[in-house]
Amino acid sequence: MTAPFVLELRSRPGVTVLPQAGAVADGGLLRLRVEMPEVWDVVRIDAAPTDPVLAVKVHALSALYPKARSHEDFVMKLAGLEIMDESASIADAGAGDGSIFLLMHRRRRPIRS
Repeated sequence: MTAPFVLELRSRPGVTVLPQAGAVADGGLLRLRVEMPEVWDVVRIDAAPTDPVLAVKVHALSALYPKARSHEDFVMKLAGLEIMDESASIADAGAGDGSIFLLMHRRRRPIRS
């Protein structure tokens, strides 16, 4: 199987591997990309299809926005739609290998200059 196109795009060096992903048999690993527009940065995460979306969110937040008070202040979106049940598995949320998640604040924030 060839690598998804999103792996060719710029992201931070290194890959975050979720704990269950290390035990996944070859071919079952999902290579995901999480973008956060507030910080203009991207992180790549390898996860098992059975990992919850919340695990991806927490790991992405710790890498992209470590000063976040709570993961509940942020939402994850896939294909433009908010993922309402973050306890659902990545596969159940509709993500596949090469999917791009958007991580953003739950509420709009004022622009300060």
